[in-house]
Amino acid sequence: MNKPAFAAVVAAAFVSASSAFAEPQAEVLHWWTSGGEAKSVAVLQQEFAANGGTWTDMPVAGGGGDAAMTALRARVLSGNAPTAVQLKGPAIQEWYEEGALADISAVAEAEGWANVLPASIAGHMQCEGAWCAAPVNVHRVDWIWANADILTANGIAMPGTWDEFNAAAEKLQAAGIVPLAHGGQAWQDATVFEAVALGILGADGFRKAFVELDENALTSDAMVAVFDQMRTMRGYVDRNFSGRDWNLATAMVMNGEAAFQIMGDWAKGEFLAAGKAPGVDFLCASTPGDGFLYNVDSFAMFNVDGEDKRAGQALLAKLIVGKNFQKVFNLNKGSIPARTDVALDEFDSCAHLSARDMAASSESGSLLPSYAHGMALRGAQSGAITDVVTAHFNSDMSSADAVKMLAEAIANSM
Repeated sequence: MNKPAFAAVVAAAFVSASSAFAEPQAEVLHWWTSGGEAKSVAVLQQEFAANGGTWTDMPVAGGGGDAAMTALRARVLSGNAPTAVQLKGPAIQEWYEEGALADISAVAEAEGWANVLPASIAGHMQCEGAWCAAPVNVHRVDWIWANADILTANGIAMPGTWDEFNAAAEKLQAAGIVPLAHGGQAWQDATVFEAVALGILGADGFRKAFVELDENALTSDAMVAVFDQMRTMRGYVDRNFSGRDWNLATAMVMNGEAAFQIMGDWAKGEFLAAGKAPGVDFLCASTPGDGFLYNVDSFAMFNVDGEDKRAGQALLAKLIVGKNFQKVFNLNKGSIPARTDVALDEFDSCAHLSARDMAASSESGSLLPSYAHGMALRGAQSGAITDVVTAHFNSDMSSADAVKMLAEAIANSM
């Protein structure tokens, strides 16, 4: 179906969503299954029901969404796509190119999304000028979280450089404390890697390497230094890290079993869900270096049959970008609203720091899409990088060999 026809269909659905002619129905595929995440998605379910909708939940466990994408592919190939799917970054464009996405421009225009979303965020939500996804939030990826009591007891401040981090880790190890809580899953390795890379390469170097895939940046001495730091950090995790889910690593910091975790601010949602307070029970800071790596959660609406399902898509899209959901959801999730006109009065100090840093990074040109979380690159390229990162982290591979393999893997993925 062409775009004008889709727009007409969605416009009709948008009208019917508020009428008695079609009860909005939505089967929603997502991977929000941990404590803070489940609490967050429940907010949308409740608001959808309060507006007369019927929600069918389709959670697929697995941090990073890999399992959810496998399930989605099977559903689409069988001709039975979910109504709405948690999707983000270039993956949105990939599904659009396959002709699988519905046009929700009628909702976006009626709600004035272009006036309340940052241009960089809005760009991810559009497919050849048409709106094809609705943004939920802005996550910062390059965070370091810490157990406040452990740092105080050991006379350690939040590290401002990687050398300071290494010194703190050595001191903690000498005291019998696990310095770094980590889960040995490829996407978690990639999360730590890109935070280290931003700090060592700088914003321009990161952009050249992991957005533009510049060969000189990928094979530079600075990239060797990134892998050197990753090798050092491999020595700071406990022996049982392999296969651990990210939220269990967060729990290690929360329970005093480890001092630090490098993870996006969805980790803060776990602390908050457990009743922990920032600045008291846990500490937050950007990882060493300048810049801001963002990860934007969003929902794309897939082609579906039935006025009730299209009405459900229109209602979902409206609610997702609505002020109330943006506030309540992000208070639970740990992220900050995608809308720029949502007051942050009820948000914690970590969220205020995130908002300030995002504004400053946007101004300085160091606001960057996360490669590890599917915002900067398409799947083949990001997967190629992560394969090398996790192979290096879990072996005795030299940094020089890792850099060589990195360049070759990206060249082969193009």
